[in-house]
Amino acid sequence: MIISNTDYIAGKKIKETLGLVRGNIIKARWFGRDIAASLKTIVGGEIKSYTDLLSGARDEAIKRMISEAKKLKADAVVNVRFATSDVMQGSAEILAYGTAVKLGK
Repeated sequence: MIISNTDYIAGKKIKETLGLVRGNIIKARWFGRDIAASLKTIVGGEIKSYTDLLSGARDEAIKRMISEAKKLKADAVVNVRFATSDVMQGSAEILAYGTAVKLGK
Protein backbone atom coordinates (compact mmCIF):
# COMPACT_ATOMS: atom_id res chain seq x y z
CA MET A 1 0.00 0.00 0.00
CA ILE A 2 1.42 3.35 -1.04
CA ILE A 3 0.64 6.25 1.29
CA SER A 4 1.29 9.81 0.08
CA ASN A 5 0.58 13.31 1.29
CA THR A 6 0.51 14.50 -2.35
CA ASP A 7 -2.47 14.10 -4.65
CA TYR A 8 -0.52 11.86 -7.03
CA ILE A 9 2.00 9.01 -7.05
CA ALA A 10 5.04 9.76 -9.20
CA GLY A 11 5.19 7.54 -12.27
CA LYS A 12 1.66 6.19 -11.74
CA LYS A 13 -1.72 7.24 -13.02
CA ILE A 14 -4.78 7.26 -10.80
CA LYS A 15 -7.18 4.93 -12.56
CA GLU A 16 -10.06 5.13 -10.11
CA THR A 17 -10.97 7.10 -7.01
CA LEU A 18 -12.52 4.82 -4.41
CA GLY A 19 -13.36 7.40 -1.78
CA LEU A 20 -12.39 8.83 1.58
CA VAL A 21 -10.74 6.54 4.10
CA ARG A 22 -9.89 7.40 7.66
CA GLY A 23 -8.49 6.01 10.84
CA ASN A 24 -8.74 7.54 14.26
CA ILE A 25 -7.81 6.87 17.85
CA ILE A 26 -8.50 8.69 21.09
CA LYS A 27 -5.62 8.60 23.55
CA ALA A 28 -5.72 9.71 27.16
CA ARG A 29 -2.76 11.01 29.11
CA TRP A 30 -1.62 9.11 32.14
CA PHE A 31 -1.40 11.05 35.39
CA GLY A 32 2.21 9.93 35.98
CA ARG A 33 3.20 11.47 32.66
CA ASP A 34 1.69 14.78 33.73
CA ILE A 35 3.89 14.89 36.82
CA ALA A 36 7.03 14.22 34.78
CA ALA A 37 5.92 16.75 32.15
CA SER A 38 5.39 19.42 34.81
CA LEU A 39 8.94 18.91 36.05
CA LYS A 40 10.25 19.09 32.47
CA THR A 41 8.60 22.49 31.95
CA ILE A 42 10.79 23.83 34.73
CA VAL A 43 14.11 22.59 33.32
CA GLY A 44 13.15 22.57 29.63
CA GLY A 45 13.60 19.96 26.96
CA GLU A 46 11.54 17.39 25.13
CA ILE A 47 8.76 15.62 26.98
CA LYS A 48 9.60 12.21 25.53
CA SER A 49 6.69 10.35 27.10
CA TYR A 50 4.23 12.65 25.25
CA THR A 51 6.23 12.40 22.03
CA ASP A 52 6.05 8.61 22.26
CA LEU A 53 2.34 8.71 23.13
CA LEU A 54 1.45 10.85 20.12
CA SER A 55 3.76 8.97 17.73
CA GLY A 56 2.09 5.71 18.70
CA ALA A 57 -1.35 7.25 18.27
CA ARG A 58 -0.46 8.55 14.79
CA ASP A 59 0.89 5.13 13.81
CA GLU A 60 -2.32 3.45 14.96
CA ALA A 61 -4.49 5.99 13.11
CA ILE A 62 -2.52 5.30 9.91
CA LYS A 63 -2.91 1.53 10.36
CA ARG A 64 -6.66 1.95 10.74
CA MET A 65 -6.83 4.18 7.65
CA ILE A 66 -4.86 1.58 5.64
CA SER A 67 -7.24 -1.13 6.86
CA GLU A 68 -10.20 0.82 5.44
CA ALA A 69 -8.33 1.30 2.15
CA LYS A 70 -7.60 -2.43 1.91
CA LYS A 71 -11.30 -3.20 2.35
CA LEU A 72 -11.87 -1.10 -0.78
CA LYS A 73 -9.04 -2.97 -2.55
CA ALA A 74 -7.10 0.27 -2.97
CA ASP A 75 -3.53 0.37 -4.29
CA ALA A 76 -2.75 3.66 -2.55
CA VAL A 77 -4.04 6.43 -0.33
CA VAL A 78 -3.25 9.92 -1.59
CA ASN A 79 -3.55 13.38 -0.09
CA VAL A 80 -3.12 11.98 3.43
CA ARG A 81 -3.64 14.46 6.24
CA PHE A 82 -3.72 14.41 10.03
CA ALA A 83 -6.01 16.25 12.38
CA THR A 84 -6.18 16.41 16.15
CA SER A 85 -8.85 17.59 18.52
CA ASP A 86 -9.42 17.63 22.24
CA VAL A 87 -12.18 15.26 23.24
CA MET A 88 -12.10 15.98 26.95
CA GLN A 89 -9.51 17.24 29.39
CA GLY A 90 -6.52 14.94 29.21
CA SER A 91 -7.44 13.14 25.98
CA ALA A 92 -7.21 13.87 22.28
CA GLU A 93 -8.30 12.34 19.01
CA ILE A 94 -5.75 11.74 16.27
CA LEU A 95 -7.33 11.37 12.82
CA ALA A 96 -5.55 10.24 9.65
CA TYR A 97 -7.51 10.58 6.41
CA GLY A 98 -6.98 10.50 2.68
CA THR A 99 -8.38 9.33 -0.64
CA ALA A 100 -8.20 5.64 -1.54
CA VAL A 101 -7.33 5.07 -5.21
CA LYS A 102 -6.61 2.35 -7.76
CA LEU A 103 -3.44 2.93 -9.76
CA GLY A 104 -2.65 2.31 -13.42
CA LYS A 105 0.63 2.65 -15.32
